[in-house]
Amino acid sequence: MLLHIIARGKIGRCPEADLVDRYLKRIAWPTRITELPDSGGKMPPREPGTVLIMLDEKGEQLGSMTFAEKLGRWRDDGRREARFLIGAADGFDEDQRREADLLFAFGKATWPHMLARAMLAEQLWRATSILAGHPYHREG
Repeated sequence: MLLHIIARGKIGRCPEADLVDRYLKRIAWPTRITELPDSGGKMPPREPGTVLIMLDEKGEQLGSMTFAEKLGRWRDDGRREARFLIGAADGFDEDQRREADLLFAFGKATWPHMLARAMLAEQLWRATSILAGHPYHREG
């Protein structure tokens, strides 16, 4: 299953970009990042079988094990792509939120978009490691 991050804004060269690269390179699953301008730009077409996950402050706060289990279920159900959307500064509107299969929050705090991208990359690495039985994740 493809893990596809679609993010508003350009990350450029910064420490957060280094973190994103570091974690995505460790993932054995196929990954892709698509950057869109803060407004406008064309969203890549959504193929059938794509799970749409929006990072959103109103979303569910999932532990790493639960997130890994969801990812594993989608993979095992034959989903071809898990598409993670990171919005612009104003996030997503209600119509966009209704399109999502999952609204996912990294707690109640507001995070800078570039840091959220790095946190997502780490959680994807952690989830795929959990699913592979790798000892990276330590629960409790």
